[in-house]
Amino acid sequence: MTTPMVQSDKNTNSTSSSPLPKAPHLLSPEDVAKALSTDPEGLSDEQASSKLTIYGRNELEDGGGPSAIRIFIKQIVNAMMLVLILAMIVTFVIKSWISAGVVVAVVVMNITVGFVQEYAAEKTMESLRTLSSPTARVVRSSQTKVIVTAELVPGDVVELKVGDTIPADIRLIECMNFETDEALLTGESLPVVKEAAIIFKEDQNVGVGDRLNLAYSSATVTKGRAKGYVYATGMNTEIGHIARSLKGKSTRFRRPVPKESGKVTVGAYLRAGFGTIKDTVFRFLGLNVGTPLQRKLSKLALILFAIAVVFAIIVLAANDFSNNSEVIIYAVATALSMIPASLVVVLTITMSMGTKRMVKRNVIVRNMNALESLGAVTNVCSDKTGTITQGKMVAKRAYIPAYGTFTVDDIRDPSNPTDGSITFSPLSP
Repeated sequence: MTTPMVQSDKNTNSTSSSPLPKAPHLLSPEDVAKALSTDPEGLSDEQASSKLTIYGRNELEDGGGPSAIRIFIKQIVNAMMLVLILAMIVTFVIKSWISAGVVVAVVVMNITVGFVQEYAAEKTMESLRTLSSPTARVVRSSQTKVIVTAELVPGDVVELKVGDTIPADIRLIECMNFETDEALLTGESLPVVKEAAIIFKEDQNVGVGDRLNLAYSSATVTKGRAKGYVYATGMNTEIGHIARSLKGKSTRFRRPVPKESGKVTVGAYLRAGFGTIKDTVFRFLGLNVGTPLQRKLSKLALILFAIAVVFAIIVLAANDFSNNSEVIIYAVATALSMIPASLVVVLTITMSMGTKRMVKRNVIVRNMNALESLGAVTNVCSDKTGTITQGKMVAKRAYIPAYGTFTVDDIRDPSNPTDGSITFSPLSP
């Protein structure tokens, strides 16, 4: 058996990194089967194993599990914490043990609280990802079997029924009253009716949401049953394309800006180089990354550090820059008094308390700094029911003329008719 070459096209009707000669909605089921070297009886285990080696596992790239080292370094690399660490080193050098103990306690507490909170959240997210072991019903060697979704390969014949989450991008070959919910992919709240017999033409320029002969990965089956050929897995699916675009291809190096003539001068390279160095330093100090509050705290830390140095110099100058240990200790103590060591702890504890309140409402906060962004939100506007909501509505108030008004409160489960409490008022609403 020969494996089709992976082709790519930039047309709207194309599917990048696909083993098909054209986009699958432009092909008949027979053409798709021929291109994928399969048939309705499915692949053999040997063919599936070979294709798994070629195309890889049917998984989205998530960047790996939580890294304790990365999270730990993240707690240290910011201007406020670096200033505190520098102050801690100085206090140890001058043997001011009480001041050193206070600063060490502040640094350790801040790093510990931030690290424990973020690492626990990352581990919780990782456990949630591994908790579910999604499976798919496939036909291999004329036998129906259930396999792990990650082992699906292009050419597999997949059977779908109501309630299933579609495991990969599929070209349908059989449909029976088949409908899917594609809100996660297209934002459309209503189920889409699928039809396997449709074959689109290249000049029709059909969008992703209108390709009725395809079923997409991560969509759910709301009605009927179907069967189809897997033509894309993992990051090559439509949902995988979205995941890749969200990850982006950012670079930390500035590019030289050419003149209108297109020529790049030496000055342009120098400006790009200095700009890259500036961005790197600012990123290390936290001046151009993070939330607005983090940036303000980083700027405050640097300003206070500069003021502390100035005051230390003034104290030394007033004593003719004497190398007397008492003068040096006094100068350092004056400088340290300008640094609000407890501010970091207060902010960290406040964020931690907010995180615990969110946990009580069944919300996992991966980064404590996200609470700042959440707290700044005043209104959420959305025109797509089902995208960020449950797609379910509940009658909250009912008015019966000449009788009164019934009000339903404390509803947690809109699908449970017995959930909530009812109050009555003889007045009109």
